[in-house]
Amino acid sequence: MTKTTAPEPKRIALVAHDHRKGDLLEWADYNRDILAGHLLYATGTSGRLLGDLLDLPVTCFQSGPLGGDQQIGALIASGRLDMLVFFWDPMSPQPHDSDVKALVRIAVVWNIPIACNRTSADYLITSPLLAKPHAAHSPLTSTLA
Repeated sequence: MTKTTAPEPKRIALVAHDHRKGDLLEWADYNRDILAGHLLYATGTSGRLLGDLLDLPVTCFQSGPLGGDQQIGALIASGRLDMLVFFWDPMSPQPHDSDVKALVRIAVVWNIPIACNRTSADYLITSPLLAKPHAAHSPLTSTLA
């Protein structure tokens, strides 16, 4: 099953581990005008900080360790998320590492664009493809014979 997203606005999740929250906030502030045209989702503290900083509506879920990563994953699996910006910290152990891996995995399985650092996030947010429909593919279908 292939589901095509609407051209605008995109549904974007913004997530950051503790040591990367500053990077996410700086990036989001710099890209505020672009983000303002989209629906924003975030986990826990990141969402509250982003909403305050950007003065934009941000749908906030639980913090990552309390299930927020899984809530974002559920959006992806239900076809209700178009892009994931996840500034994760590969240098610090995470108590919910299995949830982090599951979130990245589900984004890949469902063909959702994912940025894990500022450079990849810059490429995604400024891509002309952001304004076009995108085909999210169900993991139940395969292009292989």
